[in-house]
Amino acid sequence: MTLWVIIPAYQEEARIDGALRALAAQHDRDFTLLVADNGSTDATVATVRAFAAHAPFPVHVLTEPQKGVGCAVDTAFRHAIAHGATLLARTDADCLPEPGWTAAARTALLAHDGLVCGRVTARRDEHGPAGRALFLLLVALGAFFGRIRPAHHRRHGYLTPYRMHAGNNMAITAALYQAVGGMPRRPSPTDRTFLNQVRRHTTAITRSRAMVVQNSTRRIRAYGVLGTARWYLERGAGPRPADIR
Repeated sequence: MTLWVIIPAYQEEARIDGALRALAAQHDRDFTLLVADNGSTDATVATVRAFAAHAPFPVHVLTEPQKGVGCAVDTAFRHAIAHGATLLARTDADCLPEPGWTAAARTALLAHDGLVCGRVTARRDEHGPAGRALFLLLVALGAFFGRIRPAHHRRHGYLTPYRMHAGNNMAITAALYQAVGGMPRRPSPTDRTFLNQVRRHTTAITRSRAMVVQNSTRRIRAYGVLGTARWYLERGAGPRPADIR
């Protein structure tokens, strides 16, 4: 089974090197990395190409000119599938997958043959203990709100209960990705829309606590506490742009 790891990126020259180094430190490095650049004008692509020269796995860069995380992710997933991927894992350019991440993703996909949601923690090099605690609280509130939100109830045709799905820590089989129509390209954010597409198609959705990604807390700085709360409570970002890519 062929695993590809997907990273969408936009203007991430300051952060993507950390994600690349975290992937190079994986216990399971039998995968191909595909970075989907969403039109960066900084050194994001140059950083990836420099890493590719000595990476312990194949690295490809794909340019997606249509703006939006959903566009970059969908184009990258379809490209990977067209080039032989049967297992797909995704993280973000500002995240740090822990060393067992790819191994846990592969194990969970082979065991459950569906969608796997990993565990998100806060990066330890941003904000400090208070900021990390606030981030985890907001994620927990978002997950709770998602479970009780009427629009997510199973009476609307969903085959399995709602469980919060972080786009920066997920894995899916190529067959299921294609069967549900792929990641919505618009509007952003697209992750919960994609999760609900999967929920209408299958019950093969599982959570892997061994599949851990340290998530950036920069949204707190970009949106503020109330704006970040709105985001995780699925109320959008208010007057702020949807993508802080």
